[in-house]
Parts: sequence; structure tokens; C-alpha cells
Amino acid sequence: MNPSQRRAWAALELGPRWSNRPMPSDASALAVSPAIDARDPVAVPAPAADVRLAELRSEVARCTRCELCQSRSRTVFGSGPTSARWMIVGDAPGAQEDASGEPFVGPSGQLLTHMLQALGLTRERDVFITNALKCHPPENRHPTAQEISRCLPFLRQQVTQQAPRGLLLMGRFAAQALLGGDEERISALRGRVHECEIDGVRVPAVVTFHPEYLLRHSAVKALAWADLCLARDHFGPGSDG
Repeated sequence: MNPSQRRAWAALELGPRWSNRPMPSDASALAVSPAIDARDPVAVPAPAADVRLAELRSEVARCTRCELCQSRSRTVFGSGPTSARWMIVGDAPGAQEDASGEPFVGPSGQLLTHMLQALGLTRERDVFITNALKCHPPENRHPTAQEISRCLPFLRQQVTQQAPRGLLLMGRFAAQALLGGDEERISALRGRVHECEIDGVRVPAVVTFHPEYLLRHSAVKALAWADLCLARDHFGPGSDG
């Protein structure tokens, strides 16, 4: 374990009793697709895909589909390499995200960074991070069903155009947006791999707690770590390099 991972584990409060689970030697034991060639469009989006994503980003920035457009400072499209195998989806931007235009900043973003580092992943190289909502709900209130439904087409387009190997859904509203259901709790959804179907494309998805929730309820950090290990075993590493 390198020093960065040690610091990450300390932030997760997992302690020395935890150890990174070794990857099974039998490749058939994991639901991980074979390594993809660098020329594979899943790994490196074609220029046309980059153009479509740039157009989608601009469309999000101009969006007036719900009343959140009247109170937002900036839209939050997402950050990270669009070729990443992992896509992380949170619930909605907070006040700091609204000010910066970037997802998962502040204390919850720092914890997410530590969680990824504990798996040997980095935000800059291995994951693309976004939210179910692209605008900040005032006073950090919960998103409404209408707001989620109006914003969902943007998220679905991100998934289909970026074609990640897997989705890590962090929070109840992120899970509801892509998996359906109304009031299922995270405890009822986590611990297994779901299949998310978008426009005929099936993508494995793992549900876990939002980092903001973990900051208030440190007792469930060990459960979140188990969810991350489950995602790692099914999605594979974040990148080829």
C-alpha cells in the first residue's frame, strides 16, 4: 500500500484491520470484460463523440426545463476523462458546486477522492463524475421528482455517449433516477450489482451512500468500502494506463 492509499484509508476510518482484497487469479471469477485496445471507441471516444458531448454540455448550460435555472449560479455538467471506465453519479450539486461549476468539491469531494485513492484510482485519470441533477436545489433541499425527470435525459445521454464500463450511484436520488423506484432506501439497493438499461444498452451499476452522508454517519463507511470493492471487482480498473 502506498502512502496515498494509507492516507485514504485513514480518512475512511477503516484502520489497519482492513486490507485491499487481492484480485482472484481465475479471471472467470470476475464479471470484468477483457482489456480493451487503445483504439477501441469505448476507451478513446471518436472525435464525433467528443463533439456530441461538447454540444450536450452547452445544452445543459442553457437549460430552462425547470425552475432551478432561475436560482442557479452555474450548471454542473461533470468532470473527468470522458473515456473513463467508471462513471460516478451523485444526487445534486451543492452550494460549492453551484459556485464552481464542478461536481463533488468541498468536504464531500475530498472524501470521495480518498475513497477512490484507497482503490488506487484518481479523479483525473480513472473516473468521470456527474450528478443526476445539473443545477443546485436552493438551501440544499432534496430534488423533486419533476426536477429529476426533467434533467434525466441529459444524464442518460452522458451514459450512452461515454459508454462507461460501470456506474457507481452515490445517493438515493441518483439510484432512483437510473434504476427507477420511488422510496427505496440505499440499504435495500446496495450490496449487489444492478443492470441499468439505457436506450438498449445495459450497464452494470453499484449503489452506495453519498459521501455527504458518510461524513455525518461514519459508522457506515465500512459498508461503503465494501460497495467500492464490489464495483472494482465488476468494473475493473479505471483506465488502461
